[in-house]
Amino acid sequence: MSIDKTKAPVDAAPAAAGATVTAVDPRLLVREQGFAGYLGEFKRKLRGGDLGAIPVVIGLIAICVIFQSLNSAFLGAQNLNNIFVAMVATGMMSVGIIFVLLLGEIDLSVGSVSGVSSAIMAVMSITHGVNEWLAVLTALAAGAVIGAIHGFFFARIGAPAFAVTLAGLLFWNGFMLQILGSNGTINIDSEGVVGNLTNYYFSDVAAAYGLAVVAVVAYFVPTFLGNRRREAAGIPSRPLSDIILRTVLLAIAAFGVAIIFNQYKGLPLAVLLFAIVLVGSDFVLRRTSYGRKVFALGGSVEASRRAGINVTAVRVSVFAIAGLFASVGGLFWASKIAAANQSAGAGDLLMNVIAAAVIGGTSLFGGRGRTWNALLGVLVITSIQYGLALQGIATPIQYMITGGVLLATVVIDSISRKTQKSSGRA
Repeated sequence: MSIDKTKAPVDAAPAAAGATVTAVDPRLLVREQGFAGYLGEFKRKLRGGDLGAIPVVIGLIAICVIFQSLNSAFLGAQNLNNIFVAMVATGMMSVGIIFVLLLGEIDLSVGSVSGVSSAIMAVMSITHGVNEWLAVLTALAAGAVIGAIHGFFFARIGAPAFAVTLAGLLFWNGFMLQILGSNGTINIDSEGVVGNLTNYYFSDVAAAYGLAVVAVVAYFVPTFLGNRRREAAGIPSRPLSDIILRTVLLAIAAFGVAIIFNQYKGLPLAVLLFAIVLVGSDFVLRRTSYGRKVFALGGSVEASRRAGINVTAVRVSVFAIAGLFASVGGLFWASKIAAANQSAGAGDLLMNVIAAAVIGGTSLFGGRGRTWNALLGVLVITSIQYGLALQGIATPIQYMITGGVLLATVVIDSISRKTQKSSGRA
């Protein structure tokens, strides 16, 4: 009698001992189990300290309820439109900071980089009469180069990122003051390329509704087709009812925002550009090998190096990305005030940029976060600012409240990491 060794069960030893061991990660079965599986997964994450976006969503709802009860204009179409447009500049910069935070590092120079980029654009286009598009591209390139310089000193020379970017904060702020000259302020054309970033609206109602349709279809079609492929391959997949429910919820949110836009001036160009950046940057981080390298570095630099990742190149590129998005944010700020001036990048801008990323759910310790965190975080910060402004609360109180929210978020993040370590998930 011959024995076919190729058909011997892998778990023959445990079975022979009278016990059957099924080593299956419960997360792989979540989709097949439907809503019961997701509920179990949710409970498992809570026990493991993985709160995700739950705290910030609850906080955002609480903010809306509180300020609406204090002033009925808070959830009015005009105020909500103003919040959405005002958040874009900080949100753009926060997207770049998220890339840096995923490495477990920090960039303190983004405020100054945003200011120097807007100054370069204004000096070239207004003072020297250079084509505005060329001036904009030069400003964006300058931001990326500045970020790469910071990354070089950090990644190649080995200087701490905190020290390098702190020096950059001071240096580039001085450089901005130098190129702006004694006048200190250069007004820009509110109808020009930069001016239209925050002033242009697609007034046709079809624009906002069309964007909502595109968002819903862009989510449903790839999800549905991907689910079919998973089923065909015998891989755990979501039930159709789950996909439909998620699509309906997205449609409610998308068309709700579209209705708000159309009740005022229409779809803001700034919001459209921010949405494109969020989708694109999220794709880069979650769907490309480069994004996986960034997450890997945030988890363990040494393990990444041994895996063959060019640590230096990735680090330099991440700081270049942060500099690029700082420049984008600087142009949006210049558009909002229709000028490039000496106060650009100063005040609480740096704090708000970092706070938006952290409040949205990006970990300060690296390795965890998504660019969509910038949207949630900046919505919280901007909503608080506009809500307090409606109540006539002084700026110092606004600073203190925002700082308190940031501290609470960092504490939650720290407790979450400790819980994950104790449960063996960190």
